[in-house]
Amino acid sequence: MMKSVYNLDDLISRDALDAGAEKPARLAVLGWPVAHSASPQMHQAALDSNGIDARYIRLAVEPGQIREAFSRMRDLGFIGCNVTVPHKLAALENCTAVDPAARMLGAVNTVRFDEDATCGFNTDGPGFSRAIEDDFAVLLGRLSVTIVGAGGGAGQAIATQCVLQGVPNLVLVNRTADKLESLFTRLSSLGSATGILSLSLDDPSLAEQCRACDLIVNTSSVGLKPEDPSILPVACLKPEHFVYDTIYQPAVTPLLALARSQGCRTSNGLSMLIHQGAFAFQHWFQKTDPAEVLGVMRKALAGS
Repeated sequence: MMKSVYNLDDLISRDALDAGAEKPARLAVLGWPVAHSASPQMHQAALDSNGIDARYIRLAVEPGQIREAFSRMRDLGFIGCNVTVPHKLAALENCTAVDPAARMLGAVNTVRFDEDATCGFNTDGPGFSRAIEDDFAVLLGRLSVTIVGAGGGAGQAIATQCVLQGVPNLVLVNRTADKLESLFTRLSSLGSATGILSLSLDDPSLAEQCRACDLIVNTSSVGLKPEDPSILPVACLKPEHFVYDTIYQPAVTPLLALARSQGCRTSNGLSMLIHQGAFAFQHWFQKTDPAEVLGVMRKALAGS
């Protein structure tokens, strides 16, 4: 019987992994937790649409086990994988070849297992940029941006994308500001004219800095659990804000609910998931049609 979530123990053999399945598992999303991921829904639709004999699964991998997961997946002939919270930095460290853009973004969220290399890419930054353009009908580079949870893998990738696209101002926010030091240094070295500021969540100037921005982005995991509060207080929000939460389940997080109550325009991470997924698919299957893949993925997740 096929499982909704697999783990490392299932990667001991093909017989164990593919029991009861019509197609072999050759792609996966790795996370901890990972049961909430909608990636299989959209990637499987794209695989089927392109006649590719492969199954895409969820793989629960505990922190510290990425190296072992990659090794077992290579042994079983996996094509590649997506990597989500909290493994994007560990994935970067465990790839033998890293795309320059991913190294610049500071994290890996897409892996391809070539014969002689484990190749790492990052589709979070480009996927986020396309999502903002689609959802709010504005180019990312024209917006001043606040990123909450900027110390994590997705936060670092999105922050770097913002600087690469020349946003006027970028405010990096994290529970502890010292986690932002290396990111701040790296972003400052890119030679951009972007004004960069880093703050802790309890900084007295947080509300003032947020209200001076156009776009607020939550890249932290706060909002995944039903009991979670809004990552930001109401004082940080104004009706003119665009507010984007990279979380997509639940579809309306406490931050988005609070933002809507203040008249802000909001969107969740489903659009980013679709765009970064379509980019990832191109890394695995370069001869497929990007526009067609994007359309199939979007249809597969409609109403999610």
